[in-house]
Amino acid sequence: MFRWRHIPWLALLLFVTSCSRPPEHQLVLKGGTIYDGAGGAPYVGDIAIDADTISAIVPYGENGADVELRGVTEIEVSGLAVSPGFINMLSWANESLLEDGRGESDLLQGVTLVIMGEGWSMGPLNNAMKAEMLEDQGDIKFDVGWTSLGEYLEYLVERGVSPNVASFVGATTVRIHEIGYEDRAPTEEELGRMTHLVREAMEEGALGLGSSLIYAPAFYADTDELIALAAAAGEYGGMYISHMRSEANGILAAVDELTTIAREAGVPAEIYHLKAAGQENWPRLEDVIRKVEQARSEGLRITADMYTYTAGATGLDAAMPPWVQEGGDQAWIERLKDPAIRRQVAREMRTPTDEWENLYLAAGSAENVLLVGFRTDELKPLTGKTLAEVAAERGTSPEETAMDLLIANGADVGTVYFLMSEDNVRRKIALPWMSFGSDAEAMSPEGVFLESNPHPRAYGNFARLLGRYVRDEGVIPLEEAIRKLTTQPAEHLGIQRRGALAPGYFADIVVFDPAAVQDHATFAEPHQLAEGVTHVFVNGVHTVSEGAHTGATAGRVVRGPGWKGD
Repeated sequence: MFRWRHIPWLALLLFVTSCSRPPEHQLVLKGGTIYDGAGGAPYVGDIAIDADTISAIVPYGENGADVELRGVTEIEVSGLAVSPGFINMLSWANESLLEDGRGESDLLQGVTLVIMGEGWSMGPLNNAMKAEMLEDQGDIKFDVGWTSLGEYLEYLVERGVSPNVASFVGATTVRIHEIGYEDRAPTEEELGRMTHLVREAMEEGALGLGSSLIYAPAFYADTDELIALAAAAGEYGGMYISHMRSEANGILAAVDELTTIAREAGVPAEIYHLKAAGQENWPRLEDVIRKVEQARSEGLRITADMYTYTAGATGLDAAMPPWVQEGGDQAWIERLKDPAIRRQVAREMRTPTDEWENLYLAAGSAENVLLVGFRTDELKPLTGKTLAEVAAERGTSPEETAMDLLIANGADVGTVYFLMSEDNVRRKIALPWMSFGSDAEAMSPEGVFLESNPHPRAYGNFARLLGRYVRDEGVIPLEEAIRKLTTQPAEHLGIQRRGALAPGYFADIVVFDPAAVQDHATFAEPHQLAEGVTHVFVNGVHTVSEGAHTGATAGRVVRGPGWKGD
């Protein structure tokens, strides 16, 4: 027989009180293994979310939670890792989020913040740049409903995007704004206007100045111009971030230029997608690391980011000398129709040099140059073929074939170059000052995105880090990988209240299974979503649930330290 007198009255009182106590929070994640982003050992606990903010975190003791967190909604996440949302340090989601704001390829890897602006940014624009942007559109079509960089970011959010968005202001963009595509230094007046544009962008929330120096017209900028622009960003606490002038034969001089800019402008600097491109340059990675660490020991904050693959992706423009590209796409195309110029370009494409970045030679052969993106329907059947294969089909040299493809496709052919070593990838992952970026769009495996083949890093960069290099190969511990994906980039960017799991921080949170997280995208079949991410919250909104996108678009503009808004 059940007898009430067998239950201690104090225990009964606590039982009744706990049952009658209403939920204190909107949402509680129960029993997850918490990686707070600081790089320390994980612990089991509960996390409470109210509105867009983490309101409480309670670690479990030996007998469970010392204080029970109760929520209107409670999600059991025991056995899963809970971490801050990942920061994609180099995203080309500029146009893809205009097409589809979900950004599934990033969100389903746990990315909650995408950082854009590698040399080119979506503002500031003048009327000529707007017209060019409309004319040069590929598969994705959009109206240009903004002028400044800040207006573009707000335009994205008003349309609805799932990840948070932020951007550097492009050094290339402000150069085109004032100089166009000419190969010359700016006048004093032009440079003054360029620095003014940088300051305006910083006040609108840009994170700093981004450059991309192997490409025309960015290639035409000298170091002094970049110092002046970076210094303008530095007035607002911004940093300088760069696709350096060389990642191949001239990589050591390029690192010296980056550190010079950082020193003279008085700003931190980061190397975009650090690599030593071309087999003969693979050993130079150690020299690069020594240069960076020497600069860091002198008090300069030099950092880097990377993607977790041995191939890069850009365009066939990176296979041709910058001089032939002066004046913009149409001028370039017209030059490539001239037989004498074609012979000179072909000769330079085949000739080793330190004067410009020749990814065609760095790849080693036309067999290592994969064609992945075309605008014209007539050329789309070539998607996924190598330059060598297309050249053989046409009976022309690889150099002539490259020029013909550029002419036929409006000077823009998406290209993958196989350039790096697997050992170097592992070496870079282990560097304490390394972060990660996809260098790719944020897309979905459907619709217009299927018209071209992206680099698989678009769908797999972060899952590949956590699955292959952390879990399977043990290159770094999971807690260190999460630090490199969260608190470290947030601190470098000067972003407040993001990048960590702590009360008062925005609730950008990813829940994933360390045993199951895995990339599936390949170069042959890149449109394959990663798996292993169970839940993603962006500003407290449930955006991925049980491994599927909910359709939520709670992303916001994340602004840099110079923002003058509310």
